Amino acid sequence: MEENFKMLAKTFYGFEEILEKELLQLGAKNVKKGNRFVSFEGDKGFMYKTNLSLRTALKILKPIYSERIQNENELYELFYNFPWEDYMNVNSKFVIDSVVNGEIFTHSQYTSQKAKDGLVDQFRDKYNDRPSVDLNRPDLRINLHIQNDLCTISLDTSGASLHHRGYRITTNIAPLNEVLAAGLIQLSGWQANTDFFDPMCGSGTFLIEAAMFASKIPANINRKSFAFDKWKDWEPNLFELIRESQLKKVINPNIQIKGSDKAPSAVEKAKQNIENANLSEFIQIEKKDFFQLEKETKGPLHLLTNPPYGERLEGDMNALYQGIGDGFKQSFPNTHAWLISSNMEAIKCIGLRPSRKIKVFNGKLESRLLYFPIYEGTKKVHKLRK
Repeated sequence: MEENFKMLAKTFYGFEEILEKELLQLGAKNVKKGNRFVSFEGDKGFMYKTNLSLRTALKILKPIYSERIQNENELYELFYNFPWEDYMNVNSKFVIDSVVNGEIFTHSQYTSQKAKDGLVDQFRDKYNDRPSVDLNRPDLRINLHIQNDLCTISLDTSGASLHHRGYRITTNIAPLNEVLAAGLIQLSGWQANTDFFDPMCGSGTFLIEAAMFASKIPANINRKSFAFDKWKDWEPNLFELIRESQLKKVINPNIQIKGSDKAPSAVEKAKQNIENANLSEFIQIEKKDFFQLEKETKGPLHLLTNPPYGERLEGDMNALYQGIGDGFKQSFPNTHAWLISSNMEAIKCIGLRPSRKIKVFNGKLESRLLYFPIYEGTKKVHKLRK
């Protein structure tokens, strides 16, 4: 049986606890939270499983060596002497991504260049030939992290960020990152036991991630490739075994997942993305303006939406947000209403006091995920019941 090794799952600020829970549920060993990452242990099959199944991970890194270095020459020597032939050959294509913190190394691009020189010189001196750098389709993606004098070399097992699920072919003006959407769904406390609704669904990311979460569909089942499938020790049969075992856990959630948007183009894009994700039977979507909506069922509803912030769209944001608050009160009784926004001024115009306010980031935009519990028979928002 293959031995376990350490890995790091990178994530967004505020999602560490959710990712920790996901890893434990998958069966990870020695799970520890960090800042925007969670470390854990598992074998090769588990590495495949995490890339395939984790909803809130951006990348899975496999650390392979650490050493303390004092200057750029020592970095060069480290990469020159490292046994790269265990992982690649003279015909391989590679790329080095560097993250540097501290006073010794201050420029990530220069650091990557120096490390690259050491690696290719090793092959050139041995074979009079060298592997080439390929930024877009490398056979090996190397992650170099230097914190002060501690240098850690890792292999990027994922390749492109894991938010590239493989279902979104077309996007709206400001599409929501898929990992962000998946994390917000879980931060909002939705257990997939009530109907889910996004009244301003854009390209449908919340709806798709909600349907995959509720159905227990692996997050990256539609993805065509990962970095590890170009490695020397790639085992396609093992990967297929893991994939099939995860698919056997898929269920019919027996709830309604619906969305709407006033823009015909957004509705069409959302429908296409939903079809690409093979989720048309689970999600209903229609063209409707939020301000003409009425809650369709008497039972509890979980509403989560990402309204315009005003960064890219013109118009009176304060009036829009006031209208959203009025709509919640008047048209959505018995609803757990959540929204994310970075427009702190417009948020104040909603006219409701949020029961929860969670700091998150949408890209570089500091944002808030807000919770407004709307109860039956009253237009007021009560305090969150314990």
